[in-house]
Amino acid sequence: MEPLEKPLGGVEFAPKHTYLNTSTCGLLPRRTIDAITLLAEETAAGRPGGAGDFETVAEARATYGRLVGVPHERVAVGSSVAVHCGMIAQSMPAGSEILFPEGDFSSVITPFTIRGDLRARFVPLDRLAESVGPDTALVAFSAVQSSDGRTADFAAIRAAAAAHGARTLLDATQSAGWLPLRAGEWDYTVAGGYKYLLCPRGASFLTVTEEAQDALVPIHANWVTGEELWVNSYGPVRELARSARRFDEPPAFLSHHGAARSLALLEEIGIERIEAHNKGLAARFRSGLLALGHAPVMDDSTVVAVPGLGDHAEALREADVLLADRAGNLRASFHLYNTAADVDRALEVLAG
Repeated sequence: MEPLEKPLGGVEFAPKHTYLNTSTCGLLPRRTIDAITLLAEETAAGRPGGAGDFETVAEARATYGRLVGVPHERVAVGSSVAVHCGMIAQSMPAGSEILFPEGDFSSVITPFTIRGDLRARFVPLDRLAESVGPDTALVAFSAVQSSDGRTADFAAIRAAAAAHGARTLLDATQSAGWLPLRAGEWDYTVAGGYKYLLCPRGASFLTVTEEAQDALVPIHANWVTGEELWVNSYGPVRELARSARRFDEPPAFLSHHGAARSLALLEEIGIERIEAHNKGLAARFRSGLLALGHAPVMDDSTVVAVPGLGDHAEALREADVLLADRAGNLRASFHLYNTAADVDRALEVLAG
């Protein structure tokens, strides 16, 4: 494991606080800020091509695909996990059983429950795989739980879904960017870009296997979802894209211009290297918490939660250490810009 005294990414980051809150929002790299600023200034001055470049959106799509192990044809771009999940939910046949872990993130669950004609079933995360049955149409879950950092048993869930013919939806918002992901192993994956992917808000990603693509109804099909981009501005789109691009939302160019730069940085550093760095910091924090007499959730995750300690978040904030209070848990989340000094500072304040 690499030493933890130095951040990864070098001069790209300059946090002014002890920032251990990436599960709420990641820090923007310098190159990303520069790209957004440049596009904003050019747009204010009047760009010949309008407010952004589709080539840059394609660059972000392709880089994300490489990060999660799928070709760019399997990636759709959008604005939020909720919109991606809404499309999947609206594509499910009435009466379908959707299986969720208890307490998963609401943007994954609510698009399905709001329909009223789907059967939602909730089970503990550690019983998710064994709870898949012959009536289960879709297993929807987060790779890493937002509230407490627990990671799902990927292999068991995948095997159970395959055994019963159920499709799978994996939310990678709390994992993409630090945990190696093979998106092609799941029918659908979704990821909000503004956490560990270090993108601006307004950039998100959906992956769809070729086999599962026909099961999705592109309910927000629009002029950018045509097979040929510039021939669909007026009247119905003549032919939807044959790839997952048929599920694109019209891109928020400022967000995606920034996303292209952030994703390139992650690719340069390498997800496996980031994983080792982050997990090393998380392990140091868990060890320190145990020494202080606290009982963190024990999981091999970059997200560390301490049940019942959420009310300490405000005192930590006053000491310039930024963590989160989630479901009563004190939640710390580590990323490439953090160091061992950040961990020790948080422990020092908690011991104070």
